[in-house]
Amino acid sequence: MTYATDPTHASYSRDQFATDSGLDRDLSSDDVITLAHMADSTASSTPRPVPSHEDRPVYVIGGGPGGLATAYALRAQGVRAVVLEKSDQVGASWRRHYDRLHLHTTRRLSGLPGLAMPRSFGRWVSRDNVVRYLEKYAEHHQLEIVTGVEVSRVEPAPGGDGWLLHATGGRELTGSAVVVATGHNHTPRLPEWPGRDSYTGELLHAGDYRNPAPYAGRDVLVVGVGNTGAEIAVDLVEGGASRVRLAVRTAPHIVRRSTAGWAAQFTGILVRRLPVRLVDALAGPMAKVSVPDLSAQGLPRPDTGLYSRVNEGSIPVQDVGLINAVRKGRVEVVAAVESFEEDKVVLADGRRIDPDVVIAATGYVRALEGIVGHLDVLDGRGRPVAHGARTPKKAPGLYFTGFTNPISGMFRELALDAEKIAKAVARTAQKAGKAAEKAASKAGAGTTAGAKTGARDTGDTRAAR
Repeated sequence: MTYATDPTHASYSRDQFATDSGLDRDLSSDDVITLAHMADSTASSTPRPVPSHEDRPVYVIGGGPGGLATAYALRAQGVRAVVLEKSDQVGASWRRHYDRLHLHTTRRLSGLPGLAMPRSFGRWVSRDNVVRYLEKYAEHHQLEIVTGVEVSRVEPAPGGDGWLLHATGGRELTGSAVVVATGHNHTPRLPEWPGRDSYTGELLHAGDYRNPAPYAGRDVLVVGVGNTGAEIAVDLVEGGASRVRLAVRTAPHIVRRSTAGWAAQFTGILVRRLPVRLVDALAGPMAKVSVPDLSAQGLPRPDTGLYSRVNEGSIPVQDVGLINAVRKGRVEVVAAVESFEEDKVVLADGRRIDPDVVIAATGYVRALEGIVGHLDVLDGRGRPVAHGARTPKKAPGLYFTGFTNPISGMFRELALDAEKIAKAVARTAQKAGKAAEKAASKAGAGTTAGAKTGARDTGDTRAAR
């Protein structure tokens, strides 16, 4: 199967969608629902019958890989799902990533439910091919996706049955359940460094970096040595930057992406359920064998265990050229950034440097507080207290996916979460349906008994006469 960059979608007006969905009171005349065509019906498993459109759908917030996978999995369970995406296309966050980016997980273990990634994508899938895949995924499975709609708040529906979503333009949507899939990398995080706002040099977040072309011949400081910072530093070196420095606060764990054909992801999957201390103990000796000591270049081995760091939210850096760049001095490791002074950057060791450009690879925040923060479903760091098939005790029917950073691979975990969530929603719906049938049966029995009693009373009266 070939993958087109711009798949054709059938667009349905608000009136057409309202007729089918019963949501005419919820959507304005400007809304458009896109229902993707089936690209290859022979390759897709036939979903179970979808319930009547009179039923309230499950709303999936976010049209990234987690949201799309969950929408398909729900549909496969016979549950109608509608994806709400604030941008005008699926996979918005992937479209914004830098050009060089490839998945750090293998193609075979990165496919979402119901559609494998094609072999032509290679073992390490590029950003552009990830975008093509997500477009094709929505098209292939005929997912219901509403674009240009941003959900600002989710709260229990009146009466406590289901959920009420407040969205763009004053819309109010009512769903039987809600899946929040807005993603781990939602809003760029730029630290409040002293003097930042008065800095006269060029400062940008890594989310705004695309390729090294604008920085050729320039002195660049990259702040942060996660996977993004490490890869951007290498990209700049290879793209002709005159000098590249990498500001590091905490030395990272570095792993080879693949060793003799064995992907780091495979190890991540194998150790996922092992005790943290055991994994930490095993990872140390393995790192000494596979990764050289870069202490002389300013990048010492970390003093905390690999899996302990993962549980703190910091996954290992997969080497895509950083080790060689640091060893050869092409990437210079410097101390962390402490503050800014006009055109200078002040480092933690007291040094003052004056790069032409500062690129802050300082991560993202989930930004869930406005949507669900009032529901007491987030921990002190803004993370959902439950994810996957589990829902918060105080918010049954509210699901989260894509807010962890698993060592076993994000796409793989999103695929697993999607099927678990779909099964949990389907079970809940079945229980609710059985309860409703039982209640209706009791009500019907009561009515029948009342009618019989009335008939006996009438007969007795006539006999007395």
